[in-house]
Amino acid sequence: MYGDTATIARILRSTGDTWAVVGLSGNDRRAAYGVASVLQRYGKRIAPVHPKAQTVHGERGYASLADIPFPVDVVDVFVNSALAGAVADEAVAAGARAVWFQLGVVDEAAYERVRAAGLDMVMDRCPAIEIPRLG
Repeated sequence: MYGDTATIARILRSTGDTWAVVGLSGNDRRAAYGVASVLQRYGKRIAPVHPKAQTVHGERGYASLADIPFPVDVVDVFVNSALAGAVADEAVAAGARAVWFQLGVVDEAAYERVRAAGLDMVMDRCPAIEIPRLG
């Protein structure tokens, strides 16, 4: 329900190529670091979002979604579930077209709010796993 194949394919293939990666820092031991690299390898532009606003994978970082000065298509969320709903609301406010909660990140109320706002959303999935599955 929170990651049906059609929605995953739509987000990855046609929603757009600019992905804000919330929780992405320069720590190469964190999952966000590796996933952001995979997104770049598949032609996605990343915008790191982290309170430290670090440059990661050659892309300037931003302290919040609201600080990004260009349109974002997908907001990829690597924060814990307790904080993820607020990020989803920020994504809607920022005009994103889709929200993607990473593996282990689940907030059913946030999912309902994002869908009610007309955006696509995936929860508890990883684009670095799903992209190769789509072929």
